[in-house]
Amino acid sequence: MTAARPPRPARGRLRLPRLAGALAVTAAVSLALSACAGGAAAGGGTGDATKPVDGGDLSFAIANDPISLNPSGTGSGNDTLYVTRQLFDSLLYQSPKDGSLKPWLASSWEANDDATRYTFHLRDDVTFSDGTALTSAEVKGTFDDIVAAGAKSTVVSAFLGYSGTETPDEHTAVVTFSTPNAAFPNSTSQVGLGIVSAAGLKIPYSDRATGDGLYGSGPFVLKKYTKDVETVLEKRDDYAWGPASLNKGEAAHLDSVTFQVVPEASVRTGSLSSDQVDVIGGVQPNDVQVLKTSDLPVVSRANPGVAFGLGFNEQSPKLGDVRVREAVARAVDSVEVRDTALNDLFAVGTSALAKTTPGYKDESGRFTHDAKKAAKLLDEAGWKLGSDGVREKDGEPLELKLIWISNFGPNQTSLELIQQQLKKVGVKLTLDGGAVVPDFLAKQQSGDFDITWGNQSRADGDILRTAFSSAGTNYYRIDDAELETLLQQQLATGDADARDKILGQVQDQLATQYYHVPIHELTSILGTQQSVHGVSFGADSRLDLLTAAWKDGE
Repeated sequence: MTAARPPRPARGRLRLPRLAGALAVTAAVSLALSACAGGAAAGGGTGDATKPVDGGDLSFAIANDPISLNPSGTGSGNDTLYVTRQLFDSLLYQSPKDGSLKPWLASSWEANDDATRYTFHLRDDVTFSDGTALTSAEVKGTFDDIVAAGAKSTVVSAFLGYSGTETPDEHTAVVTFSTPNAAFPNSTSQVGLGIVSAAGLKIPYSDRATGDGLYGSGPFVLKKYTKDVETVLEKRDDYAWGPASLNKGEAAHLDSVTFQVVPEASVRTGSLSSDQVDVIGGVQPNDVQVLKTSDLPVVSRANPGVAFGLGFNEQSPKLGDVRVREAVARAVDSVEVRDTALNDLFAVGTSALAKTTPGYKDESGRFTHDAKKAAKLLDEAGWKLGSDGVREKDGEPLELKLIWISNFGPNQTSLELIQQQLKKVGVKLTLDGGAVVPDFLAKQQSGDFDITWGNQSRADGDILRTAFSSAGTNYYRIDDAELETLLQQQLATGDADARDKILGQVQDQLATQYYHVPIHELTSILGTQQSVHGVSFGADSRLDLLTAAWKDGE
């Protein structure tokens, strides 16, 4: 293989200055991230942390099986992305320091004035792990493949208005949209839009979960995947095109990384404390102090995106009345939930968006805990308190079914407390949870719920469109023309200030109609051995590339 060539300098971004501003507005957000100190890479060993050591295996305990190693497929959330990020590179890289977009597989990019046409100039020294060269054909193939997959893909919403990808030459890909898509460059930094080799694209979409025959250009390659046990990755010695901020874009220091599935959080913490693993993901709030007491470094980063909260099924007969939805919001004491189930690394939810997300607007005044007001709203809506303490209307009890998933340890504690808080105002909340991801998604898709509990992480306010647009998955069955118009307008707005204003209006509508009740924001937490260095989070508060990670020598 020829020696790696340096990327061409980024060019052309000034052709659309306000769009660039919209994408780089996350720079201001990086200041807020420092509030959860620990955004820096892990490292606390006794060796010289300024002199990386090459070699060794990193054992990394995660809570869930990845489910699918197809980068755009449906996996188990963060744990899936931890793995796939190491296998598949993206066109652009979003800096976790300031939120700006940097070159990666694309050495430069350009946008037209109305955000409907993006030109990516590819590096000419990149190869996939099957030895084939990266060309614009693979970019086109990957994007066309995601669009063709439709609802099977978790990232198809990034391609709203997609007209196609042109390939004028081997190293130029021109992506066009029939309507403006100002969020697309940011989307290309996600692992879900990671570029797949031609061989992998020939495999039927539904048959890619195990990763067999699926090749990326990432710094690691898949050696072995054993469902519900482990995923073993090996280093690519010839990797030389990573983001410059991570090990100068060069190959990883580590020889291999083994992601072990350890579902129980306490067992993961115990494994780290007893030196059985090097890193653990999904550290629970009540384990943070345990790790600190043991002098085991903790890496944390506040998550951007949709805050953990209650999302309502708008087609539920009992929740069609906004007064009932507001009553639920007023009955819940989010501060009590945070203080009971979490710790001060986690912020109380104040809007559909977390504070670290571009375009965030404070809506906390609409979610002030007020049990008396909640009871009054329910009375006005015709739900009268029954002899058993549960409200009823026309002989029907006010019983609501909430679906949730146990991929975040404090979920059950949070929901049991919310259940008690709602009971005080006469609402019976039935918790239908602990399900695996596919079952949870199936219930969302079928509408078999009144309320859903969860969050979504992404470092762009467009996540609100992904979550609440009626033109997307529309899990919440929202039929609100005003909301839909605003969601599409922000996507079509390149000017940073104008887009933030529209995102603020979106949050106003979500809050005034109580389509979503924010409870707490998420913070991602890892625990490491003192001998581990360079493990860090990306801009989306998910595991970044492990090219800069290393362990003290034996």
